[in-house]
Amino acid sequence: MPKVNKDKHKELLDKKWKQLIEPKSIVIAILISIPIMILTTFITIFLINIVSTISFEEFGINKSSIKISINVIGIASVFFMVIIHELIHLILIPNFIKSEKTIIGFSLFGGYVYSEEVIAKSRYIIISITPYIIISIILPLVLGVLGLLNPIMKFLILVNAIASSVDILNFLLILFQVPSDAYLTSNGMTTYWKNA
Repeated sequence: MPKVNKDKHKELLDKKWKQLIEPKSIVIAILISIPIMILTTFITIFLINIVSTISFEEFGINKSSIKISINVIGIASVFFMVIIHELIHLILIPNFIKSEKTIIGFSLFGGYVYSEEVIAKSRYIIISITPYIIISIILPLVLGVLGLLNPIMKFLILVNAIASSVDILNFLLILFQVPSDAYLTSNGMTTYWKNA
């Protein structure tokens, strides 16, 4: 994730952009989003239960033991899911293919999409929440109806629900702080908004 450019920060403030009140680091954002992690996970478990079953035993947890199997396919599956999640964010950014201000990357905490493009609030909200909606709400329902919701898919869908918590936190911060007709842009971990 790019660092805040102090000159750009001053330039944005001089041009009447307002700074969003938000966590200053990804670690703080993750910690603040723990209640959201719990909520998104419960919502996804509830939806899985509508079309299938889900139990601790499917994931190697029972009353007397916990069995964790880590294999290349499992690691590759999680990595692939992170890529899909981030690509969903990316393709929703206007003109992402031509943009010189938009990147996709990976850090110690997972994948990210970063853009300094000026984006309407409504579009920014869609960009923030769509990976959670597609992967952890729609996908389990579709796979369950088709009978394809196996333990590996359930695990990946739940990992996405947990990992989407920072996206949902971002959505909530924007929803409650930014006027509906405003635009947003980023400078490192700092988000700014301005009325149209």
